[in-house]
Amino acid sequence: MTLFELIKTELNALFRNPVITLTVFGGVFFYSFLYPLPYAQQTPREQAITVVNLDGSLASHQLERMVDATPQIKIINRAHSIIEAKEQFLHSTVRGILVIPEHFYRDLLLGKSPTLSYSGDASYFLVYGTITEGLAKAGGTLAAKAKITRLLADGVPLALAKEQYSQVKLNMKPTFNPTLGYINYVVPAVFVLILQQTLIMGIGLLGGSEKTKSGYWNKQPTFKILAIRTLIFVAIYYLMALYYFGFSFEFYGINKLASPIILLALLAPFLLSSAFIGIFLGSVLPRKELVTLVVLISSMPLIFSAGFIWPLESLPLAMVYLSNLFPCTPAIQSFLAVNQMGADFSQIIAQWQLLWLQVIIWGILAYAAYQRAQQISIKFNRVQKEIVQPINL
Repeated sequence: MTLFELIKTELNALFRNPVITLTVFGGVFFYSFLYPLPYAQQTPREQAITVVNLDGSLASHQLERMVDATPQIKIINRAHSIIEAKEQFLHSTVRGILVIPEHFYRDLLLGKSPTLSYSGDASYFLVYGTITEGLAKAGGTLAAKAKITRLLADGVPLALAKEQYSQVKLNMKPTFNPTLGYINYVVPAVFVLILQQTLIMGIGLLGGSEKTKSGYWNKQPTFKILAIRTLIFVAIYYLMALYYFGFSFEFYGINKLASPIILLALLAPFLLSSAFIGIFLGSVLPRKELVTLVVLISSMPLIFSAGFIWPLESLPLAMVYLSNLFPCTPAIQSFLAVNQMGADFSQIIAQWQLLWLQVIIWGILAYAAYQRAQQISIKFNRVQKEIVQPINL
């Protein structure tokens, strides 16, 4: 079989298999819309809370109105006690609680610092952060108003009082995520994982379906088959990656700071090592369906150990070393650095070298596993022929 015929045969095996086609093309395309869809609004807004106003003064009701006016909070209930508010929270009627203590207005007049108590559903980080941000903003605004009022009563000019009401001023400017939204935060990294996982499944399913059959894959040298198959899948996923890092990023308004040359240079070892992992899994697992199962089970541990959801310094050292065996970890770190943070290629050279090291290691494992699978397939088909031949006689 000539090289051109082998390429044509491999393409036919890929495009005529609906499971592989749906995994490779459908998975990448559908995930580009389905995954970011629930987070299209970027950040949570109008989180429902209940208020326990134990003071009942004019100032406390003014605080309630200020809280309700923030874009983060919406007061939907009021409780007469903390126990009642807790019941509303446990029944998921509200996502947070604000408690205004007794003597709130009196303490403001005396120049004391009344303590506002508030809580939120911390099982969702973004929800909890939104609730605490809105309540802290409203409470801080009311406190600033009280301090300015006292300064004016002491004869301080208004312009000077506005500058002196607080010794510390915050000038918050978000870096790398100007909208402080979920899409800019997590989607670029998850897209890298999607590319890896769908590539592993696609090429693994193709190899796993050949183990009990006889065909061209048993009659060609191992290196030739793997080279052609890998290059075909890598070429296809180069186009998929350009779709993700081009159209999808533009569609969702995600930063694109890296040059195309750097992205192409990072994609080469990332896609090669992912393809070799797929070939290895398809060769060593007894059934092709197990490739999909293994990939799906591994997705959550890989995404949480990649270093962008949880700092690497807070992860067990063994988990960090284990995650670096897979291309998505250095790939996510390097892609985020160059494309979302504007880093130079010299700053991610360590991750790039690690990716090429993975190419060598996974390439050797894939070659050995596929060669062994070829031998097993040849023996299996030979035994079948020996069994069937006497029956035909």
